[in-house]
Amino acid sequence: MRRPTLRKEMESGSAVSTMFGQQEALQGGHAGDGRKPSVVSPLLGYYSGLSFRSNPDQLDHLRDGVRRYLQLPADQTVLILHAKVAQKSYGSEKSHLFLPRDLGEAGFRVCGYMGLDSMGSGHMETQKLNFEEQPDSKEFSCAKALYISDTEKRKHFRLVLKLFFSNGQEIGTFHSKLIKVISKPSQKKQSLKNTDLCISSGSKVSLFNRLRSQTVSTRYLSVEGGTFIASARQWAAFTLHLADEHCTRGEFPLREGYIRYGSVVQLICTATGVTLPPLIIRKVTKQYAMLDVDEPISQLHKCAFQFQGSDGMYLCLSTEKVIQFQASPCPKEANRELLNDGSCWTIIGTETVEYTFSDSLACIQDPVSPVPLITMLELTGGGDVAMLEVQGEYFHADLKVWFGDVEAETMYRTPKSLVCVVPDVSAFGSDWRWLRYPITIPLSLIRNDGLIYSSSFTFTYTPEQSFLPALQILPELTQDSDTLLNSIHQEFTRTNFHLFMQS
Repeated sequence: MRRPTLRKEMESGSAVSTMFGQQEALQGGHAGDGRKPSVVSPLLGYYSGLSFRSNPDQLDHLRDGVRRYLQLPADQTVLILHAKVAQKSYGSEKSHLFLPRDLGEAGFRVCGYMGLDSMGSGHMETQKLNFEEQPDSKEFSCAKALYISDTEKRKHFRLVLKLFFSNGQEIGTFHSKLIKVISKPSQKKQSLKNTDLCISSGSKVSLFNRLRSQTVSTRYLSVEGGTFIASARQWAAFTLHLADEHCTRGEFPLREGYIRYGSVVQLICTATGVTLPPLIIRKVTKQYAMLDVDEPISQLHKCAFQFQGSDGMYLCLSTEKVIQFQASPCPKEANRELLNDGSCWTIIGTETVEYTFSDSLACIQDPVSPVPLITMLELTGGGDVAMLEVQGEYFHADLKVWFGDVEAETMYRTPKSLVCVVPDVSAFGSDWRWLRYPITIPLSLIRNDGLIYSSSFTFTYTPEQSFLPALQILPELTQDSDTLLNSIHQEFTRTNFHLFMQS
């Protein structure tokens, strides 16, 4: 039989595809087919680490449970949204990290504490969180009293969230992404040579308004019931897109690049998809909108949003309502328009980290953390066996990679890398010999106690676009069905399968 070759293609980014022949001989069988699975695949000998498989009896029981889970997922999700930057507090002034919030799927009553990571000191000051149940059956809490001191020397930190059941049992510990520490918002003209604080098209931002610079009067642009509001307790993340200002009304193709003052932008709520009309973003200096500034926007800058095509109408809040405000032209300076307090917004980039798990297969006694996060897949190998490297964070030796309801032989390498043998396509059904369309399989990680960590990644088996010459061999083999099936199997193996990964 011709040995297949390895090739690379671009699919959904930089996906690697490979053609492979018979993997069964090397893998030593598949779950549920009656053959005893091998302990270690020969190819795993080329890697250093720990490889393991579940025993057959446990595997059959676990596979049934995973199959039920895939049909009706019962996930719990912890979602942490937070600012990209934090401003230091000086003296009695407190620049609170009011932005972090977290949402937990309903199904359990929780309590929790949030603080800043301790950088190895072992001590962490925390704020107790009070969770409120939302109309969408989620529990919500907002940490408003966290701040970073002016004595803080580090340039980055993480938020740490500890969750417990109401009976005191620990759920787990969850971390935010890195947050950059700044002394004050930059007042200098931003340069694209240093893009740390710049805001790019397609990034997530939050907008807030602080009347008379008083913290207690802070209002956040948010969405409720499909309507834009100014909320004192809950903020929303918006995707900020550059739009093509030369297109006709109603058609605004999105563009890449960094956001500059004077650009036409669109704000889209990440949770609801509700969109504001196209807006021109203006720099605000001493309550004046600057009409001739085109420098890049920076984190924590004050800005205003003029409705495109209007004569000085700006996005404005009035108590809890969002309205339009008519700016006054400046008689002495034509490049300025006078705004009111409600039209001046502060812009800040936001980050999201999501932890998803399911305890539907077992009664979990240990904390669910660390929750592994998959960030990238890399396919290697070819011929008789294909290997998949799963890259991410918070991996450990008690995790196995699952392709749908099929456990893959898994090897732990580092906290950021797992390697597994790609299951043969025959593991996903007895009719695989006649398939002429792609099969997409969800990828997940399962802990040895049955805790499931789902992911947004899938794995696709794609056959080559050729047909089996079954009609040609039928007249000769109709009397010998075993020979027919064997010939079809050999021909199918020759045609091979492409393997693709996608998120």
